[in-house]
Amino acid sequence: MRFIFNFPDIGEGLDEGTIAEWYVIKGQQIHSGDALVRMETDKVVTDIPSPKTGAIVAIYGEPGETIHVGAPLVEIEIEGVFGKEAVEEAKKETVTEPIEEGAAGVVGTMEVAGNNAYLPASNEGFDKPAVETEKTIRKILSTPVARAYAKEVNVKINKVTGTGPNGRVTIADVKKHLESTAQTPQVVRPQAPIEPTEMATYEPLSQIRKTIAKNMTLSAQNAVRMSVHEEVEISELIKVREEHKALFAEKKVKITYLPFVLKATAMALKTHRALNSQLDMENNRMIYMKHYNIGIAVDTPEGLVVPVIHDVDKLSIFELAQKITELSEKGRDRKLTMDELKDGTFTITNYGSMGGIFAVPVINYPQAGILGVGRVLKTPIVKNDQIVIGNILPLSLTVDHRIVDGGEVTRFLLQVMRYLEDPVSLLME
Repeated sequence: MRFIFNFPDIGEGLDEGTIAEWYVIKGQQIHSGDALVRMETDKVVTDIPSPKTGAIVAIYGEPGETIHVGAPLVEIEIEGVFGKEAVEEAKKETVTEPIEEGAAGVVGTMEVAGNNAYLPASNEGFDKPAVETEKTIRKILSTPVARAYAKEVNVKINKVTGTGPNGRVTIADVKKHLESTAQTPQVVRPQAPIEPTEMATYEPLSQIRKTIAKNMTLSAQNAVRMSVHEEVEISELIKVREEHKALFAEKKVKITYLPFVLKATAMALKTHRALNSQLDMENNRMIYMKHYNIGIAVDTPEGLVVPVIHDVDKLSIFELAQKITELSEKGRDRKLTMDELKDGTFTITNYGSMGGIFAVPVINYPQAGILGVGRVLKTPIVKNDQIVIGNILPLSLTVDHRIVDGGEVTRFLLQVMRYLEDPVSLLME
């Protein structure tokens, strides 16, 4: 008998993923726990293991194709369960869920397999209703290409008779349906696709780029942004860093200014809780976070990712330096786990490492604020009524003005600056 394994929900509200690489082929024997496919989601790249032992009899999707949560990934032939027993297992372990057309690889009504759900190899084992009404839900399987084409020509795919395996609707079935109903295809797109020319090339959006676009739009539409820019003199911080650089290097840890900025920010957040909060308009309340989990924006070849360092206030400068190195490397290699990407309460972006000075960082909504760190500049300053060479670190703080007022923003930033001017106090925390 056959078991249909659907793309599982791996958490954090993910609703789709892109097939990066198949580890199995049709006819291959696999065991429970063996990796089936490598999937790229908007947050992580992860292997999806097989829940069952058996032989692969069908694979859905090609590398580069987007698969929605709940859509079939593979069919596995499992020995030992046959006939009526298989049908009863299917009825008992599957759930019928009406879904919107185009929302998954299986359209119309999708049978979502439970952890132990089986489907018989022959047919679905369900009788067709004698009378089909608008309220009758018809169980339809379709290929992703057929689904996309049906949507494009404005055909309801649950009205199409499928001729593929197990009644699956193919693109040929959709075209035949159009001919038999004398229906003229009505393409529902705003304009004809523009073909690549000598002036431009085209590439599909990656999962991570689609998520960045979605999150940036969400931030722009929901947060009322206000930004404050400051400069802090960090000659003492430079001195402390140089004194500890060799000691950190012996333990194979690179010390930068960022661990000090992280620690200073966490300590200031403990005093200014509005910067470590979220606004819940639907329930008419504020949410004040009890932990100080700071995300650090990491630039990768695929796009920006924001791993989170949890409980920054409880970590030493050395531990923070270790965490920054570890998460940055994992971010660039797309090896971050879901736990390393969630529960952030504030964000820091260090564009100074790439040469930037000032910016207006975009809030990582629904957080209250984000701190931007620029590159250190050697600048003439007045110290004890004398002009001397100073080391200036530019800071840019963007907040949601619905949550934080200007006075609180200024007090918070000044406290961060005081910690950075006295880095020894951070080493002692």
